[in-house]
Amino acid sequence: MLLALDAGNSNVTIGVFEGERIVTKWRLRTDRDQTADEWGILMRNLFSLERLNLAQVDGFIVSSVVPIIDAPLKAMALRYFNTKAFFVGPSTETGLDNLYDSPREVGADRMVNASAAFHKYGGPCVVVDLGTSINFDVVSEQGEFLGGMICPGIGMAITGLFSKTARLPMVEFREPEKVIGTNTVGSIQSGLYYGIVSMIDGLLERVIAELGPHTKRIATGGQASLIVATSKYIQHLDEDLTLDGLRLIWERRPKLK
Repeated sequence: MLLALDAGNSNVTIGVFEGERIVTKWRLRTDRDQTADEWGILMRNLFSLERLNLAQVDGFIVSSVVPIIDAPLKAMALRYFNTKAFFVGPSTETGLDNLYDSPREVGADRMVNASAAFHKYGGPCVVVDLGTSINFDVVSEQGEFLGGMICPGIGMAITGLFSKTARLPMVEFREPEKVIGTNTVGSIQSGLYYGIVSMIDGLLERVIAELGPHTKRIATGGQASLIVATSKYIQHLDEDLTLDGLRLIWERRPKLK
């Protein structure tokens, strides 16, 4: 079995694969203070709940944008899974030609998503990843990572609006009942929801104008499902895109030996 782990600033997504099939997956809060043993105990409990055997894991791949948790994850992999964790980095073979001005600046999650999208949907394509930030990752028809856009995430917008105003309440992000809000909560929800959707569609429209109408548009991330139904341009909702990308990169890795 392959254990794939994507560590983001807000959440850690974990998937267990048997071949190409995801056996199970979990989404956890990112805890920057968690020790290797705490990670190990957590994983043991999760595996136990799903009646999975830790000893059957013979591969462990990680994409991380939170450097402080990398060392505990490495130690946990050795101690509890008796295997070395493989971390996706700037020199990892992803199947894409990275055309970023400084390739080392690209977050591991962005390259993983771009690689998975090109493999699964072909190019040109653009991935919209709704996480702590909203990332747009663009791949050419020839499999070149062209770059993209990074925007404030939904949580940032909600927290910023609440913390920087004296009387506006914290609200839940969801599709409102109507566009024109008739109370404060409804007005905030409408502004946030349709503002985010309009930003995403506006940027996608510009990408499509540059790459052509046959550009594939894929959304992923924890809140992607809330956006897809209203977006004019997103074609595919792929909640497992990052995990699939990690599996695909793992499968490429032995060929380099």
